Amino acid sequence: MKIGAPKEVHEGEARVAITPESAGHLQKLGHEVFIEAGAGTLAGFTDDAYRDAGVEVVKTAPSLFKMIDVVAKVRPPTETEAKRLTKGQTLISFFYPSSNEALMETLKSKGATAIAMDMVPRISRAQKMDALSSMANIAGYRAVIEAGNNFGRFFTGQVTAAGKVPPAKVLVIGAGVAGLAAIGTSTSLGAITYAFDVRPEVAEQIESMGAEFVYLEFDDSELPDGAETGGYAPPSSPEFQAKQLAKFREIAPDIDIVISTALIPNRPAPVLWTADMVKSMKPGSVIVDLAAERGGNCELTVPDEKIVTDNGVTIIGYTDFPSRMAAQSSTLYGNNIRHMVADLTPEKDGVVVHDMEDDVIRGATVTHEGSITWPPPPPKIAAIATKPKQKVIVPTAEEKRATEVAAFKAQTRNQVGLLVIGAALLLFVGFFAPASFMQHFIVFVLSVFVGFQVIWNVSHSLHTPLMAVTNAISSIIILGALVQIGSGSWLVILLAALSVFMAGINIFGGFLVTRRMLAMFQKS
Repeated sequence: MKIGAPKEVHEGEARVAITPESAGHLQKLGHEVFIEAGAGTLAGFTDDAYRDAGVEVVKTAPSLFKMIDVVAKVRPPTETEAKRLTKGQTLISFFYPSSNEALMETLKSKGATAIAMDMVPRISRAQKMDALSSMANIAGYRAVIEAGNNFGRFFTGQVTAAGKVPPAKVLVIGAGVAGLAAIGTSTSLGAITYAFDVRPEVAEQIESMGAEFVYLEFDDSELPDGAETGGYAPPSSPEFQAKQLAKFREIAPDIDIVISTALIPNRPAPVLWTADMVKSMKPGSVIVDLAAERGGNCELTVPDEKIVTDNGVTIIGYTDFPSRMAAQSSTLYGNNIRHMVADLTPEKDGVVVHDMEDDVIRGATVTHEGSITWPPPPPKIAAIATKPKQKVIVPTAEEKRATEVAAFKAQTRNQVGLLVIGAALLLFVGFFAPASFMQHFIVFVLSVFVGFQVIWNVSHSLHTPLMAVTNAISSIIILGALVQIGSGSWLVILLAALSVFMAGINIFGGFLVTRRMLAMFQKS
């Protein structure tokens, strides 16, 4: 099979559907690969790089379309490109069928097959072909970089001789792929990051990345159900939306940067950041609206433009964030394409097998054999993020604090109980054991107790070999042994000496292992 990628004609689009690397994988599947001259230039891939990878470079797009069986693109085809397709040819690209009905009619009349990369179902097997997630990951990262470029201050807090710098406060609206990427980038830059999503079950993911989840108080009847949207955030009830906007109005004056990523499939973007919220923000604040292409989550967003409001708030409505990192985007998208081609040619003999019984292929196909096949039926396999609807109880901040206090009190009661039991045991042993034994026994018990208390409350993330449980206990043992080594009993002296020897091996061994670990991170 012959597969090729033309140069993208959409203004400002720098990505390319096939890279030299992905071309090599396609060739291993038994395909011949072609590229239009200059198609990868804006992404940093020269024609010579393609030639070195065994790709044939074709001078013009019309010539390319005539030579190949499968056309791989990034953006949906223009009317001119669609008319170049012929019966039996396959187009693989982003398509957005809900807003391109005329384009589907053109491809239907041509008898061409169109596979929409934006319609790949969100099931586990299709993750390697999920181009929306690949591009959203890049968009979320780039959104924070763009925000930082326009913010004019540090993300992280600093204390310097010239004064104290407070950390930036970032709010990420929507915790999908783009939102999680933005959260990860923001927290890694040192900002205080807050995040909101209509799905309370993602709160744990948000908090695990170092951000704080913005909770709302609402009834279960107001809770959106994402089961029917394939894991995407579903539309919210009017009551939920009202509480959501009220919460945003409350926190808007304290937020420095807003990254909005909220989208609902095949619907306009919901307005979540209104004009009055923008007006209440501090001068110099930044809003990056990743939903600008669908109308925007911010009421004042202008698609493809950056504006500054009267009160000094910058609103960025760019729709080409992945294209602004064209090399990385093309690499990931090229991998998505070659995985799709691999599914279309399961025998690895270069012959396309368009299996309409396959959930992934059927879900992504919008036209086939002279028919429009969109919208597809629901996949037979449940979506990745789909869960049975169940009652979700979201704790308020007060309830979370009450839970933490109750846990602290329970832990304190347990410790007091253990101390009482230990004291009782010491008294019991003291009635029968000689005073010389009790002196050593008390030192032993206190050593164990102190060692346990010192190490058990240390975060697991800090448990290097130097701060491991055995090393901490060994440190207590060696101190206890040194106290006892001056005893008059030869047996106690012998046991204390052995304790010092064995504990010393463990402690110094921990130092050596830690030194070796630290050396791994040092620049050579």
